[in-house]
Amino acid sequence: MNKKFLILLLLQSLLIQTALGQCTYKNTAFKSGEYLSYNLYYNWKFVWVKAGTASMSLVRSNYNGIPAYRASLTTRGNRKVDEMFVLRDTLLCYSSADMAPLYYRKGAREGKRYTVDEVFYNYKGGKCNVRQHRQHNNGEHTWIQNSYDDCIFDMLNMFLRARSFNPDGWKKGYILKFPIADGDGRTPAQLRYGGKSTIKADNGVKYRCLQLSYMELEKGKYKEIVRFYITDDQNHIPVRLDMFLRFGAAKAFLVGMSGQRNPITSIVK
Repeated sequence: MNKKFLILLLLQSLLIQTALGQCTYKNTAFKSGEYLSYNLYYNWKFVWVKAGTASMSLVRSNYNGIPAYRASLTTRGNRKVDEMFVLRDTLLCYSSADMAPLYYRKGAREGKRYTVDEVFYNYKGGKCNVRQHRQHNNGEHTWIQNSYDDCIFDMLNMFLRARSFNPDGWKKGYILKFPIADGDGRTPAQLRYGGKSTIKADNGVKYRCLQLSYMELEKGKYKEIVRFYITDDQNHIPVRLDMFLRFGAAKAFLVGMSGQRNPITSIVK
């Protein structure tokens, strides 16, 4: 019995590692300790006003005993803009050391609307299993669970993964398709490459950037959610983010960075 039990455990472990392996990707873009800070702007009656700050941090951690990266992205509006529009978003994810999604949480306050989405991943049985939770604006909680033969991602885990993509050979309009999970379902999504441009950050430095648009399928059409301008070097640091919100639009411009993995070779002099 003991021998059979050990064999079953080994087979189960192999199945889990096979599924996990299908969803992994080599990280070449960042290391533990990276920190990015941004100025946040909001469009109010056709005028862009300083709305607050945003920051993103990456550290080595563990999730349920699995070595992982912990990434967090927060946006904080200032009191002046709060009178017009309240913007409070906090995104958190855990990704395995080889970039397989493990956990995702988004707490979003936009205007008077507040929701929380969570996605829990595991790879038992050789499948990508996700347990999804949403706290609705009225306080109601819903839970669903699904298993997929293919890999599924959330917005933040996919963004971390995309930073290690090699854009050599990409032409303007190139599209990468993938399924996205939030608190209550699975949605077709895509990254669309928009070419290269020079972006001046709020630190006064100009960077040669790649433009990527994150889009989700809504009512039969792909809707742009966030447009990223990332450095055209191995770090792929977000220099500017254009966010198309439920109640308007916001922009974030890089102010400072520290703890980068690779040399910054995209500076335009």
